[in-house]
Parts: sequence; structure tokens; C-alpha cells
Amino acid sequence: METEKESEIWYAMRATYRRESDAMRLLEKEKLGCFIPMQYKISVKKGKKIRVLVPIIHNLVFVHARPSEVKRVKSLVTYLQYITDTRSGEKIIVPDSQMQRFIAVAGTYNDHLMYFQPDELNLSKGTKVRVTGGEFEGQEGIFLKVKGARDRRVVIEIQGVIAVAMATIHPDLIEVIE
Repeated sequence: METEKESEIWYAMRATYRRESDAMRLLEKEKLGCFIPMQYKISVKKGKKIRVLVPIIHNLVFVHARPSEVKRVKSLVTYLQYITDTRSGEKIIVPDSQMQRFIAVAGTYNDHLMYFQPDELNLSKGTKVRVTGGEFEGQEGIFLKVKGARDRRVVIEIQGVIAVAMATIHPDLIEVIE
């Protein structure tokens, strides 16, 4: 069996026509790992304001599985597609460490997180840092000024897909790393 030799990797994928929750149910049923970055939004239902958890970017799903398992699940549904790098045409595969950092931050559903498309930020202008205390202790990212925020934020990026800027973190809780 070739699946025995394969290791699980994170794929950035699209579930077309806003079917990310359908994709998530299918992946969970197939016992495959997945993550959809979500946040709370206020919406009005029957005249009442309610907080609802919604995807940050519609159609975006991260899938954690062996390549053969992803291929098998993709053959079951047409709406699940790989996201490819526009320059190389290769499938976007996210390193485990990068994905773990992203999930640790985005998975908090913190109202103060800000999300960006990769081309909205110039990460080369920032400084590589580690958070030494608070809710995001131990997380590493790039410390820089982001639009829409008064102060600088620590940003974690999934190359070519999405970036998340953490809530304001006191400078005493940030250390520069080489």
C-alpha cells in the first residue's frame, strides 16, 4: 500500500460556491483533518441581533491528509479544488509549523484579529518576533504596521493564501528573533 508511506500534509483548498461547511462535514465524515478560519459577525435574524460564526474568506478550507486521501475525497465531490500558486502553478502546501501557528491564532475567534490577502501586506518591512506572554504566548510572526490599525501588530501568514494580524500586543510581551 502506497498510503502507508505517505505522510499527512496541509493543503490550501477551495470549496466553490460557498460550500466550505459542506466540505468540512464531508472531510470530518471521512476522518480527515480540516480547518476553516472563522470569526464572529453580528447578524439580524427576525429583528434580533445575534452573533454568528462565519468563514473569514468564503470557499477557503485547509485540509490535513495524505495526498491519496485528498485525491479520493476530491473524486467524490466536484466543488473541492486545490488552490495553486499563481507563479508556479503548483498546489499550495502549507508547512505543519506554519499551519499550527495560524490555527493557534485564528482558532481563538478573537474579535480583534484582522485578516488580509497576501498582497495587502509587505511582510519584508517587518521584524520577526515571538510573543512572550498573554493569549498568544509562544507564537512567532512578523511585527509590522497594518492598514486599519493604529499600532503595529504581529502577523502570521500562510504564503500566498491569507495572513492574520493578532490583536494589539504590548511591546513588553514581544521579543525579536533572528
